[in-house]
Amino acid sequence: MRVEYINPFVEAAFSVLSEVLAGEVKRGDLYLKEASMQIMGVAAIVGLAGDVEGRVLFDMTRQTALKVAGAMNGGEVFTSLDEMAKATITELANMITAQAVTKLHELGFKFDLTPPALFVGDNMEIANTLKMEALIVPLELGQNGTIEVNVVIRERIT
Repeated sequence: MRVEYINPFVEAAFSVLSEVLAGEVKRGDLYLKEASMQIMGVAAIVGLAGDVEGRVLFDMTRQTALKVAGAMNGGEVFTSLDEMAKATITELANMITAQAVTKLHELGFKFDLTPPALFVGDNMEIANTLKMEALIVPLELGQNGTIEVNVVIRERIT
């Protein structure tokens, strides 16, 4: 997995979350995971196809999703993941992905994206169908919890 593919997603997530949460974001230590992994409770996933293939997953607990959704909606307090909270987390994935894709296109990479899909539930697992390591970058959001940016991208095999 080339760093050129990964950095734009991490940088965009850091930038967007810093803006939304008024600068409370710190980058944690990255790590690799080979196998399928259990999500923390709420995950927005975006697929990539073209010169590169793979997926980017924004993984968080329900509590983190509620706090981030509230911050993105002017401080509104969400007590459940209603349709507005879900739409807000999906929009967060859109905002991050749009910024990252712009950077990647400027570097000459050509690919298409799927719209973000949101998964909510306990004991859910995301399969690693590309059979390669996922790079996971935790973004610590202070009192708002942590969002893990989970990236599996490779050059397309033809």
